[in-house]
Amino acid sequence: MLPGSIFTVLARVLTTLLGLAVVMLAGHALGAKGLGDISLVVLGMTFILLVSHVMGGGAVVYLLPRYPLHRLLPPAYAWAIATAGIAAWILGRSTLVPEGTAVHVAALALLHALGNLHLNVLLGLQRMRLYNLLSILQAAMLAIAFVLLLQRTDSPSVMTYIQAAYVAHGGLFVLSILPVVLLRRPAPLLPAERPMLHAMIRQGGLIQGANLLQLLNYRFAYYLLDHYQGRMDLGVYSVGNQLAEGAWIGPKAMGTVLYGQVSNLSNDQEAAQRTRQALFLSVGMATLVLLVLVLLPDSLFSQLFGKEVTGLRVLLCCLAPGILAMAASQAFSHFFSGTGRNKHNLIGSGLGLLVTMAAGWYLISVYGMIGAACTASLAYLTNGLYQAGQFLRIAQWRPGQLVPSRKELRSWCGTGLVRKG
Repeated sequence: MLPGSIFTVLARVLTTLLGLAVVMLAGHALGAKGLGDISLVVLGMTFILLVSHVMGGGAVVYLLPRYPLHRLLPPAYAWAIATAGIAAWILGRSTLVPEGTAVHVAALALLHALGNLHLNVLLGLQRMRLYNLLSILQAAMLAIAFVLLLQRTDSPSVMTYIQAAYVAHGGLFVLSILPVVLLRRPAPLLPAERPMLHAMIRQGGLIQGANLLQLLNYRFAYYLLDHYQGRMDLGVYSVGNQLAEGAWIGPKAMGTVLYGQVSNLSNDQEAAQRTRQALFLSVGMATLVLLVLVLLPDSLFSQLFGKEVTGLRVLLCCLAPGILAMAASQAFSHFFSGTGRNKHNLIGSGLGLLVTMAAGWYLISVYGMIGAACTASLAYLTNGLYQAGQFLRIAQWRPGQLVPSRKELRSWCGTGLVRKG
């Protein structure tokens, strides 16, 4: 298996389970409408983070081998603070988040952005164990704080979740400061290709532009569903969507490790081979998770997430093709990011968004949650097919070369996919 990926997969599993525990608690305590409110708070934070991460997101991972850390951090901090301030003003004059939560959403996004900046430094330095440990602690703090706050209030609301999120994101920021300050950093291994700020904005802008379009693929249906069907349907759909995206635990872990490695490689063929290995494992793991989910009865989901959460099995079946496509996309996306070809992520996400906008208005207004799930699958498949075609072109491979041989499978299972390094 890719070096460092086993612990990363386990960390992703644990953080996802902790996140689902929070959803379960919220479903029982706040009901489907409360779940809808929380989904809009998280979505609002995510939009802010997309802008914050232009300077402090994946670009930091890519640029760390090329520039000293002390030059990368100050502009990233300043950008995150400015972004949160502007976002608070915009959200306060819109209906994108639940009433009375605009300032909290912006403040939480700032804490999250600063904590994630530190995590990206650790990822760029390939300190995967520390990266995973802090990620687990963040999820654990959210779950524990939410449980304690629910026990202390007789009338839980979305503010209960927000208070728990302050503990989690603030805790990550504080805990991650010391490792970033104390870790020994090697001198840049690769030559700087252009002035730092220009490279930071260009690389981060492409990455976050692609992420913005991808987020709209993932979540534009939330706003359509809230508009056409109401907050309760949004709450139910958000649970089904989060369960389906649980199939990305392995693929995202593989992608995270792959990105850190590919960013430190200069050979496209070696990067392509590692991507191919990650692709096979990603799709395989996602398939297993989806098979388990679609075989579970609806009654179990209602017991876990609250009596108002019903019909998830059909949603999961409709989401499954797209989820598998995006499992493959995790490998392709991190190959493009790690080799500085982010335009392909941007184009792929843009194509998916066009499909979402073309199909979503009709399917969601007529078929509700099922229409949202079908729209998502169509968009994800479009994005994945484009990325696969571009990867094959760059690697100069035939489509059949993406499929591992029996000899390779035996070798990977017996000795690991690649050497440690």
